[in-house]
Amino acid sequence: MSVACLEGPTLTEFVEDAEAFDKCVDEQFDMLDTDDDGELSRSDLQTRHGRFSSVEFELQSKEEITSMYDTLFEMFDADGNGMLDREEFRSLMREIVLAKARGIGLSPVLIILQGDSLLMRAVEHGLAKSN
Repeated sequence: MSVACLEGPTLTEFVEDAEAFDKCVDEQFDMLDTDDDGELSRSDLQTRHGRFSSVEFELQSKEEITSMYDTLFEMFDADGNGMLDREEFRSLMREIVLAKARGIGLSPVLIILQGDSLLMRAVEHGLAKSN
C-alpha cells in the first residue's frame, strides 16, 4: 500500500489513454477470471482474490451487496447473459474510475492505494506523463 496525491483530472486522463487504461483493466479482468472462461460471474467479482471487493463491502449487509451487483449487471451486462465479458468489464471500470474523477474534482486528495489498483496505475500513468 502507498499514499498518493490524486486529482480528478489524473483519473480522467488515464481513462482517456485507451491503450494504457485497457491494458490495466485487462490485467484486473484476468486476475478475477480464475476459471479462464473469458467471463466474470458475480462470484468471480465478489472474491477478495482479485481485490475487486474492498473493506467497504465487509461493512455492508448481504442484501446491500446483492442489490449493488443487481444494479451493476443490469447496467453493464449488455447481452444479458448474467456474466460480464472483457468489454462489459471495461465499460464498468471506465464508469467507476470516471465517477471517482468527478467526485474528487480538482481538489487534490491524499489516498491510500493498493499497489496493483487501477487508481495506483492512474497515479503512475500521470507521473510518467509529467516526466
